[in-house]
Amino acid sequence: MPVYRIPEEEHVFPHASLAEPSGLLGVGGDLHPDRLRLAYANGIFPWYSEGQPILWFSPDPRCVLVPTDLRVGRSLRKTLRKRELRVTMDSAFPRVIESCKTIPRPGQDGTWITMAMREAYIHLHQLGHAHSVEVWLDDRLVGGLYGVAMGKMFAGESMFSTVSDASKIALVWLVRQLERWGFELIDAQVHTPTLERMGAMEIDRSDYLDRLGLAVRAASPVRHWSFDEDFFPLA
Repeated sequence: MPVYRIPEEEHVFPHASLAEPSGLLGVGGDLHPDRLRLAYANGIFPWYSEGQPILWFSPDPRCVLVPTDLRVGRSLRKTLRKRELRVTMDSAFPRVIESCKTIPRPGQDGTWITMAMREAYIHLHQLGHAHSVEVWLDDRLVGGLYGVAMGKMFAGESMFSTVSDASKIALVWLVRQLERWGFELIDAQVHTPTLERMGAMEIDRSDYLDRLGLAVRAASPVRHWSFDEDFFPLA
């Protein structure tokens, strides 16, 4: 299949089903907020390295997590109940994305979060479309994640952790709150063993696009997020 040239002068994409077997769909365009929102609404996301042109992907299969399918293991449940770590939402988005960019992860060489992507997602956050979860040990940021919300779908982009289980705690808090808000789908994009253990599964891209279409059409206010005052993920 061809790799499509994405025009800069117009916010359009070919259909996600036209992507190569690797998931690569197109090259070019820009990271304007309207283009990013259009991409996510159609099952497409940017994924490239510094010095490369912007590359747009739509993998097949797609890793997703239905909020009601979340699994919390016994050890993680014990850690959550200790409440030694404080969890917040949308209180330090730039610090979270910077940590995801700079803190190494086992088995991963480098980062796909370029400076241009960092600025673009911070802009999306300022507009109320991108969100972060922060995990704190006292006043120190020790874990978190960020992603993009469209309707009742949340697309997770990246997470980080500097203490044991901090990124998992961020995910549990997020998923349980999204379940409470009626979110239907969490796009994890690419499979990892950790996500699978927590309930994520791989589905065909066509199935994902069907589910995505329903989720993004659902009404959801565009705003900065915070956890409900009475919320605790194991309640």
